[in-house]
Amino acid sequence: MQGFMNSKEMIKKAQSSLKEQFEVIEDIRDYNQEKVLEAFFDNKVAPEHFYTVSGYGHDDLGREVLDKVYAQVFKAEKALVRIHFASGTHTLACALFGNLKAGDKLLSVAGEPYDTMQEVIGTMGDEETKRSSLIGNGIIYDEVPLINNTDIDFRGIEQKVDETTTMVLIQRSKGYSTRKSLTIETIEKICKIVKSKNPNCICFVDNCYGEFVDKREPLEVGADLIGGSLIKNPGGGIVEAGGYIAGKALYVDRSANRLTAPGIGAEGGAMFNQHRLIFQGLFIAPSVVCDAVKGAVLASKIFEEIGYDSYPKYYEKRTDIIQNITFGKPELLEQFCRTIQSLSPVNAYVTPIPEFIPGYEDKVIMAGGTFIEGSTIELSADGPMRAPYVAYMQGGLTYSHVKIALQKFLEKIHS
Repeated sequence: MQGFMNSKEMIKKAQSSLKEQFEVIEDIRDYNQEKVLEAFFDNKVAPEHFYTVSGYGHDDLGREVLDKVYAQVFKAEKALVRIHFASGTHTLACALFGNLKAGDKLLSVAGEPYDTMQEVIGTMGDEETKRSSLIGNGIIYDEVPLINNTDIDFRGIEQKVDETTTMVLIQRSKGYSTRKSLTIETIEKICKIVKSKNPNCICFVDNCYGEFVDKREPLEVGADLIGGSLIKNPGGGIVEAGGYIAGKALYVDRSANRLTAPGIGAEGGAMFNQHRLIFQGLFIAPSVVCDAVKGAVLASKIFEEIGYDSYPKYYEKRTDIIQNITFGKPELLEQFCRTIQSLSPVNAYVTPIPEFIPGYEDKVIMAGGTFIEGSTIELSADGPMRAPYVAYMQGGLTYSHVKIALQKFLEKIHS
């Protein structure tokens, strides 16, 4: 009982010290909530937009309005919001394959992309996977390494971008690395450098985990195209599947041709009665993201106090919902993930074990007792079983849930 009280008091004290940070996060929430609400008003969202059509999915008014709402929220010429995207990786792959052809050049400007994207590009994977990749289809690939594996090399970007660069890939969130996630200000600086060297180069931002964490989105600071998953931030924790692509109309149309087929593009694809959930998920997303970010900030503060290296720091500007905690030992990483799993509303009785997962070179331990399989706007934690044994904690449909999970972990390590 004494350990319980100590843990509870530690959480309470940390929470009290974060008042200033929480006020900033809540101000961002309110700004984004108003932005989303205005998009609903302006596009006259109504019950008839929750209905669906079958078969080919032609003349779907709800799908059409949904695209318009997303386009307005993200300041895009056009958006493509579909349940047919199998994952965030699939969404990004459609944007890449749709806008690149043999002989075009793709440049990653934030070092190596995360593991699953390396297989899409063709720098990882078996021979059959590589055959189907961008490189396997004749796309030229290069990347700008990070400085000290942490910071963007702006000078390196300036040196590598030229008239032959068709697209730059800007990965906003860190993935399974210890680099800094990219702030909107950093994305803006990258886009300015790229456009100064080649105005026709497409600036494509992998926006996964970043939606509604800031008042501005990448398209507002010079990006041409963004993509993300509906079972992350913009789905609000209730959307069952899918992804979105938004940006300049030409690039969105090309992406749609890759998702369906040339000649069909965005005009086909039955949505199977998912419209209402996608609309509603977007509507609640600013509040859900706010709670997830507040939970991440609290985690950062707590782990710093008990002596673990955790990033971002609790006082630093946020650009995504991810908090990484470096444990240094595989046993501690496993213990943390198992604690998160044991406090999940679904499958709390399950014990996560490290296992090989498609798209990853190392074994990965994943904790995610989520209502939607693989949802990372719900509280989850995972990490590759490689040094320095970093747990990537993300999500939390409610701040209270994150707080309870942190409290219970403190009890376990102090017992």
